[in-house]
Amino acid sequence: MTRGYMRHVYGWLLLTPAMILLIAFTHYPTVITVIDSLFSKGTAIRPSHFVGLANYRMLIDDPIFWKVLANNTWFAIGTIPTSIILAIIMALFVNRAIPGRSLVRMAYFTPTVLPMIAVANIWLFFYSPDIGLIDQIARCFGMGGHNWLGDPATVLPALMVMTIWKEAGFFMIFYLAALQNVSPELEEAARLEGASRWYYFRRILFPLLMPTTLFVLINAVLNSFKLVDHLFVLTKGGPDNASNLLLYYIFESAFSYFDTNYAATLTVILLGLLAIMALMQFYVLDKRVHYR
Repeated sequence: MTRGYMRHVYGWLLLTPAMILLIAFTHYPTVITVIDSLFSKGTAIRPSHFVGLANYRMLIDDPIFWKVLANNTWFAIGTIPTSIILAIIMALFVNRAIPGRSLVRMAYFTPTVLPMIAVANIWLFFYSPDIGLIDQIARCFGMGGHNWLGDPATVLPALMVMTIWKEAGFFMIFYLAALQNVSPELEEAARLEGASRWYYFRRILFPLLMPTTLFVLINAVLNSFKLVDHLFVLTKGGPDNASNLLLYYIFESAFSYFDTNYAATLTVILLGLLAIMALMQFYVLDKRVHYR
């Protein structure tokens, strides 16, 4: 009895540091954020007071919120599938015995290790009107310059391209690790049965990659809703909120307008959306995942 009790105490002592960090930096801030969303904006003259769901009613009537939410939805739709498909293609390519394979892998992965501010500045040079790399190349073909980040029709796709460029190499690493754990005998057996490469990938290889796909998909969804650094350098949400995303709107509300309570309300909505999407991914996709 004493030995079993000490074993339980020892186990809880091992868990205590992680529990303290989890409570201090995850659960406690979440609870405080929910509480702050129920109070009004405080000033030196008029302190904050309890308003219940008034901030949420104001959010429903906020046209910028709906604009930002639509932007983020299109941004996620544009970046998540493309990044995953591109990552699979790159992983399949560098998993083969090709000349300079290590160099190609490094080239694919290099954008991932670059700081976000550095990436934004690199693409700012690409997108700069007239003097940017894209416009200089277009001029060689007789085309005129274009303000890619100043045009509401092109600013969001421009951000999508930059995000895909940075994230595809990161996701490739996970797919490459998964491919190296797949037995080559499976492909040999499929070829002996007369299966094409596409049939082998669709019916055998991709189902084996589903655990990795689920992991990558969760990370891709989170990444699509936490873009701040690039927006701060490139567009600051403009023009006319055409590139404003949800987390940047939260940052803007808290640190530009100093309305931390409304920012807390937006944060609660963001957490709710992420929780719903995470549950959908686990309950819908987990049925298609085959763990070995």
